[in-house]
Amino acid sequence: MRTALVIFALILAAFPAIAEQHHRDPLNDLEIDKLRDAAQESEARLKLYIEFARARLEKLEHVRADEKAQNRDELTRDALQDFLDVYDELNTNVDTFADRGDDLRKALKPVIEADTEFGSKLRAFKSSLGSRPESQKDFTFLLGSALEAIDAGMKDHRGLLAEQEETFKHKKKDKKHGSE
Repeated sequence: MRTALVIFALILAAFPAIAEQHHRDPLNDLEIDKLRDAAQESEARLKLYIEFARARLEKLEHVRADEKAQNRDELTRDALQDFLDVYDELNTNVDTFADRGDDLRKALKPVIEADTEFGSKLRAFKSSLGSRPESQKDFTFLLGSALEAIDAGMKDHRGLLAEQEETFKHKKKDKKHGSE
C-alpha cells in the first residue's frame, strides 16, 4: 500500500513537468515584444493580434498545400491550435480593454473584418477536407472549436461595437450639455 502511495505521489509530482513540455507558446519572441510595446494602445494591440492570427492561417494554408510536407497532419493541427490560441488572446484583449472602459469603436472595425475573413478561410479549409474524409476526422474537434470561437467572437465584437456606439454617443451629448 505504501509503495503505491509513493508511486502515485511521484506521478503527481511529474505531471506538471509533463504537461508543461506539451504546451507551446503560439507567439514568437518578436511578436511578444511587439505586443509588449503596444500594451496600453488598444487599436495597435488588436491589430497585432489580427496580424498574428492571419499569419497562423497562412501557415495552415501553406502546410495543406505542401503535399510533400512530413508530419503534415501534425503541422496542420499545430497551425490550427496556434490560430485558436492567438484568436482567444485577441478576444481576451478586447474584453480587457472593454472592461477598462476604453473607446474601442475604431479598434473593433478591423477586428470585425478579420472575423469575417477568418471564418471564410476556416470554412474553405473545412470544405477542402471534404474530399479527404480521413483528414476531416483528424481535425473535426479543433476546426469546430475554431469556427465556434470565430462565430462567437463575431457576435460579441459586433454587439460590443453597437454598445460602445450608444455609450459614447451619450457621453458626447452629456459632455456637450455639461459645457453649456
